[in-house]
Amino acid sequence: MISFESLKSEYERNWAGLEIRPGRLAEANAVARKALNGKATYQQIERLTGVPWYFAALCHYRESNFDFDTYLGNGESLHRVTTIVPKGRGPFATFVDGAVDAFRIENFNGAHDWGIARMLFRLEAFNGFGYHAKGVNSPYLYGGSSLYGPPEARAGKFVRDHVFDSNHVDSQLGTAVILQAMMSQDSSITLDGGPQFAGRTEPEDDAASTVILMQQALNKLGANPPLVEDGISGAKTRAAVSQFQQQNGLRDTGLLDAATVAAITRATQSGGLVQTGDLSQILKRLEDLAQLLRPSAGGVTLPATVPSNTLPATNDPISLFERLFSLINRTAPMPGPVTPTSPAPVDQLKQVVDLLSTLLNKDGQPMLGQVNGALGETIGKLLNGKKTALGIGGSVLTALLSSVTASPNAGGLAGLLGTIVSAVPGLGQFAMPISLALTVWGVLGKMEKWAQGTAPPPKPTT
Repeated sequence: MISFESLKSEYERNWAGLEIRPGRLAEANAVARKALNGKATYQQIERLTGVPWYFAALCHYRESNFDFDTYLGNGESLHRVTTIVPKGRGPFATFVDGAVDAFRIENFNGAHDWGIARMLFRLEAFNGFGYHAKGVNSPYLYGGSSLYGPPEARAGKFVRDHVFDSNHVDSQLGTAVILQAMMSQDSSITLDGGPQFAGRTEPEDDAASTVILMQQALNKLGANPPLVEDGISGAKTRAAVSQFQQQNGLRDTGLLDAATVAAITRATQSGGLVQTGDLSQILKRLEDLAQLLRPSAGGVTLPATVPSNTLPATNDPISLFERLFSLINRTAPMPGPVTPTSPAPVDQLKQVVDLLSTLLNKDGQPMLGQVNGALGETIGKLLNGKKTALGIGGSVLTALLSSVTASPNAGGLAGLLGTIVSAVPGLGQFAMPISLALTVWGVLGKMEKWAQGTAPPPKPTT
């Protein structure tokens, strides 16, 4: 398994022995001057992320040759949504906005260790660790130096995906070479950004355990080519994630957001099938039931199409609650196959609402009734008559946010929604069940009032 600790001494040794080839020195100095010309912009990124400005410059060189009209994460245009991994990013108003997003995805924001070994590790991770398996120093770091290519060192390059040519010498200068040239021209680059506290883990280290689990899961699901289970979300891992997202109706980003992690986990538990269902139909079913069970002036009446034995008892809110779900499950079939190892959305929702049902007091008779009184007089009065509306509104808003492309830099309402989506990945997975549960609780409260005769009279119409 590749890890920073396993490579740290190698990076330190290579940096100490790095020599720019004499024939490439003029080119390296010219590239370094271009990097220094953008220093003010890179410093803006540093203020927002904590990532050293010269690290941003090195990434910018390799990804798009210092083009400030591109997204730092992959070199695509700032002005449209990205189509290669990381997909679905942008559009962005400025280069700085895009760079902040790219570094956040890489878990670089808030990192503390910016010593030379950690910096070279992160730079190589940006491109991939495939050269280690070939016994070749990565040209992404060392191209143009005595550490890569004959006569001093071995050559080799991945000329295309998964194809390595051992005789090919990469002509592009490496990031470590450019960094050394930058340091010769700007004395403010000191590389003293090591950790202040021994043993402190870095953000990408914290994320590594999740990445390993997802790589293992994707391999079980048949990732092709198989992924190296190294805890690094590199190009191959992101391509496999993207393929999974496409196959399972998820937003195609190539990133391990909360919704994707949950879906991959479910797929491994259910033999590769991710169960889906239209949760919006539950809302409609609940409101239909509310109208169906509303008592008339002469008592409760039911349409002929509804069996009488499905009518919940009106004197017991707990039984009413449970039988209401029984009725929903019986009359609202969900699309797609359902297996015992992967419950349908109604069953998942029931688990959430079951927790709420335990709060109801079967024996006491609070003034607000058992439903609204379950949360106490203050909160009960606050939610009295509002739960259904809040639940439906929350469900609609959650569905809307889940369909918005995360683009915080757009204007107006789209920008606001994009900001929320970016800040809360997998929003629908957590907010939707809560909103639906609140709706169910509201319907239950209405039926309790109808049963007790405490419902407000209908508003007069003109």
